[in-house]
Amino acid sequence: MIQRDLMITNRLGLHARATARLVQLLSGYRCNATLVAKGREVNAKSIMGVMLLAAGPGTPVVLRVDGEDEVPAADAVAALFERRFDEDS
Repeated sequence: MIQRDLMITNRLGLHARATARLVQLLSGYRCNATLVAKGREVNAKSIMGVMLLAAGPGTPVVLRVDGEDEVPAADAVAALFERRFDEDS
């Protein structure tokens, strides 16, 4: 299992578009993925689960991935967070 500490830095937080981008990215991986924020733990491959976090800008998030392709999945999600969900372009 890999765990990464991430921070939501995009302007609108994990709103519908950012959540859809995250879930779509993770759907290409076979590993299990979980996001933890504000005392809640959700399936990171579930749009409804991620939306329930209601995680706004500045919210710390823990990503946990477990499975055969966990390293590339964790790297891809970390890169998506670093790129601010590609919303600045």
